[in-house]
Amino acid sequence: MRKRSHRVRAALAVAAAVVLGAAGCQGDGGSPASEGTKARAARPPVWDRSPNSVAAVGDSITRGFDACTVLSDCPEASWATGGDAEVESLAVRLLGATGAAEHSWNYAVTGARMADLPGQMAQAVARRPELVTVMAGGNDACRATASAMTSVADFRAGFEESMRTLRSALPKTQVYVSSVPNLKRLWSEGRSNVLGKQVWKLGICPSMLGDADDLTSAAMLRRDTVQQRVVEYNKVLKEVCAKDRRCRFDGGAVYDYRFGTDQLSHWDWFHPSKDGQARLAEIAYRRVTARNP
Repeated sequence: MRKRSHRVRAALAVAAAVVLGAAGCQGDGGSPASEGTKARAARPPVWDRSPNSVAAVGDSITRGFDACTVLSDCPEASWATGGDAEVESLAVRLLGATGAAEHSWNYAVTGARMADLPGQMAQAVARRPELVTVMAGGNDACRATASAMTSVADFRAGFEESMRTLRSALPKTQVYVSSVPNLKRLWSEGRSNVLGKQVWKLGICPSMLGDADDLTSAAMLRRDTVQQRVVEYNKVLKEVCAKDRRCRFDGGAVYDYRFGTDQLSHWDWFHPSKDGQARLAEIAYRRVTARNP
């Protein structure tokens, strides 16, 4: 009986030692699991919410076209990099006025399509920016006819090539991608202005804005076809961006924004006014500085 009691006491002692040893490991913070947790916590996040430089690529919207004077670029009013106090561009919001003047660059070109983006991106790469903004696609949908619009496949190829151009040189640069604006809403808002419709006749987005007062089924089908292509372009932007951990799509925020005539240029009733540019800057800033994508 004594032998059995001895064996029981010995087993209990071993068990207590194991428990105390485990408790000691947990208490001193030296376990591998604890060290791994600390290492993960110490890693910087992939997305930097306060980049120190910005380069912009895209089309006439990013050039501030018709925001200041008729049928002219106005890059100082650009939502992305402009210094106009009424707009308070993304660069100004991130870097301050002085920082934006010294560390932001605008390579957008009025009339550019997605096929032109790789060349613009190559120019941006030379500046080694910490953030690149992309707004393109409007001119791919705004063609002479709906049948002349850029195909979805070609649009995807152009954007993917642009991202490869960036990543081959700057693997850690961040990218903010704006959705293509709602072109049918532009038609709906602008067609109430007689002067605006006269300017549209000069050739502004004929696939959507041509014969602005024509409400026949054929005209509406044409506009719906253009609008559907914009939706498809935005799907491409979302999908390609989602494959890159340092890319943020705006989630359709620009497309969904319910702008009114105050946000449209009173020179052409199509491009953003300074107020519209400010709204674009605000949307971008919220996305870039958000804690989570």
